[in-house]
Amino acid sequence: MAFTSKLKYSDITPRADYMSRRQLMGGAAGLAAGLALGPALGASKYSADLEPTALEDISSYNNFYEFGTGKTDPASHAHQLTTDPWSVEIDGMVDRPGSYGLADILKKVTLEERIYRFRCVETWSMVVPWVGFELNQLLDLAGVQGSAKYVAFQTLFRPEEMPGQKTVSLEWPYREGLRLDEAMHPLTIMATGIYDEPMPKQNGAPLRLVVPWKYGYKSIKSIVRVTLTDKEPQTTWNMLQPNEYGFYSNVNPEVSHPRWSQAYEKPIGGGLFAKRQETLKFNGYQEEVASLYNGMDLVVNH
Repeated sequence: MAFTSKLKYSDITPRADYMSRRQLMGGAAGLAAGLALGPALGASKYSADLEPTALEDISSYNNFYEFGTGKTDPASHAHQLTTDPWSVEIDGMVDRPGSYGLADILKKVTLEERIYRFRCVETWSMVVPWVGFELNQLLDLAGVQGSAKYVAFQTLFRPEEMPGQKTVSLEWPYREGLRLDEAMHPLTIMATGIYDEPMPKQNGAPLRLVVPWKYGYKSIKSIVRVTLTDKEPQTTWNMLQPNEYGFYSNVNPEVSHPRWSQAYEKPIGGGLFAKRQETLKFNGYQEEVASLYNGMDLVVNH
């Protein structure tokens, strides 16, 4: 099974065209190379009723330091990445540790479309029509033990294909983590595609995390390892600048980053004169996730 990107920029960008194409497809077609979505693909109750950002913008304006620190570096260099075959090592406090092939995983989960807001701590935002499955389905395959409290993630470390890893811009491999209840929340997904297409390599192919109420750097890309643990895991940006990047990193207009006020955001794709818009607490998912943090000081636990 191949997971190579076969983007079709010409036939997808504005929502009207996209939705029209989706209706014509009638759910019969899906991801290329065997990742068919089939009739299960539909409007998820967890999708936001928003106009998705154009695919060209989603796939050309990226932070993926494994390919460079510039916004266009990932799109320029990610073609070097081999994504087939791909497997994920699941270990730690699970009943069935081991190497899980992506092709086998996809036979056992339910793929669906999730249109989510995406908010970067740098104050830009997008709306992305992800294709993926709930992370809790993957964790259930491995069998989470009762003593587990956190989930740690690692990105592939392969500097010969990911030139940014030859630099010291970050400590490699990239690491992220969630509390277990965050990981099991139905909004948290493992994404394998965008706009019904396989995940572009520059966006984290073939498998990435998406946590829509947190800043984008929490949504780790090109995942090869998932570890269940009873200790809060180290995370890359928190290790680098703990006063700037908290473990939780929930979108919060009331807590500014030292270099960026989080009160407003600028949507990508609106042109130079696009107006800023007010940032929504938990990126607009407050009703769904605020209860996860009852009793917590969200300034201290930023």
